Amino acid sequence: MAIFSSLARCGAFSTRLGTISNKPGFLKASKDALASTRSMSGGHGPKNFTITPSRFQWHKFKDTFHYYVMLGLIPAGAVIFYANVFVGPATLTETPADYTPKHWEYHRHPISRFIARYLLPNPQQEYEKMLHHLYEEEEKAHIRALEKAVRAKMAERHDYQSYYYRPAIGKYHRVAKEAADELEALRGD
Repeated sequence: MAIFSSLARCGAFSTRLGTISNKPGFLKASKDALASTRSMSGGHGPKNFTITPSRFQWHKFKDTFHYYVMLGLIPAGAVIFYANVFVGPATLTETPADYTPKHWEYHRHPISRFIARYLLPNPQQEYEKMLHHLYEEEEKAHIRALEKAVRAKMAERHDYQSYYYRPAIGKYHRVAKEAADELEALRGD
């Protein structure tokens, strides 16, 4: 039947099928072939399947969103609930004279104490590392200033570069400098 209806739509066999096509509901007009619905019951009722764009990305997003909510937010909420209800905030107490508190004991909330103890570095250690860095930079600046002063003196005295004592090489430099001075005196300005 589907073959006959498709052949009847093209018009070639419509005269041969004229008697069959006069029956109501057997063949529909060709403009219905371009509609965006599909008859699902073989023409026996108004059950239509509406063709819509895919919603795969939306459903995939919802699935991954719910997955990460279950994976992350629910356990984190449970930990926060436990810390607030069963552990509670810290209270101030007297400390013995020979006891020095640890850096994480200054935080009131138990989650803050956990983060300060296991995840963040010690503030005193960070401070000392910063002081060491400043000391190193100051030493580098001092060495650069000293090298600049040495180069200025070398340029002022027309001297050679000698940061350490090497008398054999220095002797030949002095001889070469004296020869250069004599040649300059002979040539003149």
